[in-house]
Amino acid sequence: MTADAAAAALDVARFDARQASRFEDLAVDERGPAELGEWERIARLLADAPPGTVYDPDTDDVVRAELAADAAAAAAREAELCEAMRIAARANELQALRELDVLEQAEPRPGDEAVRDELARRAGGYVQDDVDAWLARALANHRGHYADPAARAAAHLLPTPVLAHAALLAALARTGAPVDGDLEFVGHLAQADPDATTALAALLDTVTAAKGGTS
Repeated sequence: MTADAAAAALDVARFDARQASRFEDLAVDERGPAELGEWERIARLLADAPPGTVYDPDTDDVVRAELAADAAAAAAREAELCEAMRIAARANELQALRELDVLEQAEPRPGDEAVRDELARRAGGYVQDDVDAWLARALANHRGHYADPAARAAAHLLPTPVLAHAALLAALARTGAPVDGDLEFVGHLAQADPDATTALAALLDTVTAAKGGTS
């Protein structure tokens, strides 16, 4: 597109803008002003360029940036969709294991923190005690992906009661107390008062360390 062609297109866009301003339903349409602004920008670009310069959108930095932003946004939406599908599929899998009463045999995987939230959402926001207990025990025992220290460091994505539950289970294990059973009371304590549960875990660790136990 030459400078003359751009100027002509700008005149048309200005005319359309004036016409649209006369009608209330068209005056609020954002496409008209956006188109006018773009033609004004292109006309200025050619006016400032050497005579005979032809506008090429493929070399327009603004257009290229907009296309790159659109591509990045599309990729982000695609990634979000894929992640949502993965979470839904994993939630279905864990729900099936729960119904078979074999959830405890499953190994936690990366992203199960978000799956836990999905299961709670499906239940109307109610806490799923068995799922929380499963995650807490896995975190305390370093099972599944929690065997990786980096995964344990990222466990802050879990709710505070689950973290408190895991902390107390781990502290009890370090005292030498048997923790192979369900120990439902630990989960109840963590849900009722996670701060006090975490404090109790810290106290047990202090006592264990003072007696020469491992930490």
